[in-house]
Amino acid sequence: MKKTYILALVLFVGIAGGAFFWKSQPKVDRPLAEAPTLIQQSMTKTYTSPPAMSIDQNKTYTASIVTDKGTMVVTLFAKDAPATVNNFVVLAREGFYTNTIFHRVMKEFMIQGGDPKGNGTGGPGYTFADEPVTRDYIRGTVAMANSGPDTNGSQFFIMHATYSLPKQYVIFGAIDPSDSTSLATLDAIATAPVIDNGMGEESKPVTPTVLQSISIREE
Repeated sequence: MKKTYILALVLFVGIAGGAFFWKSQPKVDRPLAEAPTLIQQSMTKTYTSPPAMSIDQNKTYTASIVTDKGTMVVTLFAKDAPATVNNFVVLAREGFYTNTIFHRVMKEFMIQGGDPKGNGTGGPGYTFADEPVTRDYIRGTVAMANSGPDTNGSQFFIMHATYSLPKQYVIFGAIDPSDSTSLATLDAIATAPVIDNGMGEESKPVTPTVLQSISIREE
């Protein structure tokens, strides 16, 4: 299974699976590590197709991402990316993200999670198409990780700092810039110690942050 990456716009020398790397390109089917025992893989559902549309684009959806380092509140952009928001809302309500980890952490860039395997190779069992990206990747932006065009699944990332990334990762939410509590949680996750992931990237958390639950509010 392909590893799911997002672009890292720093010094790079290779391209693989739609992602830039500043080290020689890795094999995309090689897991970073075995999933931690805290992840209940046997209890994680997999699906054969993306969920049917169930959200109302005229409503406001807010996700509370609860971690062992605090909570991040994210406003979801249902009108901008209805299919992506619907996917995230359904998976969250199904408990898909419960007790997963942020497996890839890069200070001053982003934190990445949403993988039930905890090693960058997992997903919900399906992929779905990209949606147009009109916003920028500013601090607090939430977007889908992928391994190329139209390969969205469950993995997502949250920008720790603003980057001028190519608009090929669907943006579907953001932390309010005035929400100091949520941003403090983001900082705590992004600045935790990391080690080499086995592929030349300093991004594997020494002690991964646990995503304990995601609750969805609609109004």
